[in-house]
Amino acid sequence: MLNIANLANGSQKSFSIDDERKVRVFYDKQISDEVPGDTVGDEFKGYVFRITGGNDKQGFPMKQGVLVPSRVRLLLSAGHSCFKARRSGERRRKSVRGCIVGPDLSVLSLVIIKQGENEIPGLTDVSVPKRLGPKRANNIRKLFNLTKEDDVRKFVIRREVTPKNADKKPYTKAPKIQRLVTPRTLMHKRRLVTVKKRQQEKSREAAAEYAQLLAMRQKEQRERKEELRRRRSSASRNSVSKQ
Repeated sequence: MLNIANLANGSQKSFSIDDERKVRVFYDKQISDEVPGDTVGDEFKGYVFRITGGNDKQGFPMKQGVLVPSRVRLLLSAGHSCFKARRSGERRRKSVRGCIVGPDLSVLSLVIIKQGENEIPGLTDVSVPKRLGPKRANNIRKLFNLTKEDDVRKFVIRREVTPKNADKKPYTKAPKIQRLVTPRTLMHKRRLVTVKKRQQEKSREAAAEYAQLLAMRQKEQRERKEELRRRRSSASRNSVSKQ
């Protein structure tokens, strides 16, 4: 089965191909390789696909960088694909499929890089709108061509939600804007800077006080040593004079 996605309009469609000779062009190719689709079928003439992944017949996913056409067991940790860490520092040995395409795959994921002459029904002749709008403040400004003086909160894209209960009215939801600079955030930032300066000043005063106390203690210690040395020298002179 070929799972083909069209990034231009956000649509995707699965095609079941039983003839192995048609999909033989994908064999021995790796993930991220570009493959022409002329031999797959007449409707794919002129199309160029890029391989993005797949699953074998047992459901194990393909992993980029594993240069074998079979399944292997790897020790994976947080940050690796095909693995989700449940605890901090967790590592686990898991079975993954290599990134080289072979006949043991049940699903092969492809992305259209170049569109051909004919339209593919359900894939290139439709447009799937995005369900959610931008969330970050700068992305909202870029979408509506706003300046920094405009209020971004007035341009947030809201979506309508229909409740499962028919008695309730539909309502709208909007995302929480990220990286939004407001008077409150500026005040919070100024407060943090003030607290930091106050702590630095307090640390400097404490360091100066400690240095002064240390100098005084060292001076007292030197005076005690000097007094002890004088007493010893005077005692030694008195003992010599008595003899």
